[in-house]
Amino acid sequence: MSLNAYHRAQSIVATPRATEHRLMSQITGALIEARDAGLSGAALMPTLHRNREVWTHLATICGLPGNQLPDALRASIISIGLWVDRYTSDVAAGRDSIEDLITVNRAIIEGLSGENNQVASAAA
Repeated sequence: MSLNAYHRAQSIVATPRATEHRLMSQITGALIEARDAGLSGAALMPTLHRNREVWTHLATICGLPGNQLPDALRASIISIGLWVDRYTSDVAAGRDSIEDLITVNRAIIEGLSGENNQVASAAA
C-alpha cells in the first residue's frame, strides 16, 4: 500500500519536464547498456524500438494543434524524431553505430536538466 502512495505522490509532484528527463535517461541508459554489451542486429531491436517509439511520440505531440512549445523548438523536435526514425534503421542493419543516438539523447537530457534546474531555482 505504501508503494501505491509513493507512486501517486510522485505523479502529483513530477513536472512534465522531469518526467521527460527520467524517460530519456532510462532509454539512454538502455542504449548505453546495449552498446557496452556489444549487442548488434536483432539483439538491439527492443532497445532501438523503444527509443524510436519515444521520439515518434514526441514528434507527434509537437505536431499537434495547440502545442504550446515555441514553433522553432517544435520543428527541431520533429526533425530529430524523423532523423531518429531513419538512423535507427541504419543502426539495426549494421550500417551505423548506436553512438549517435546516445549523443542526441544525452543532449536532450542535458537540456531538460537545465530546465529542471531553472524551475527548481524559481521555486526556491
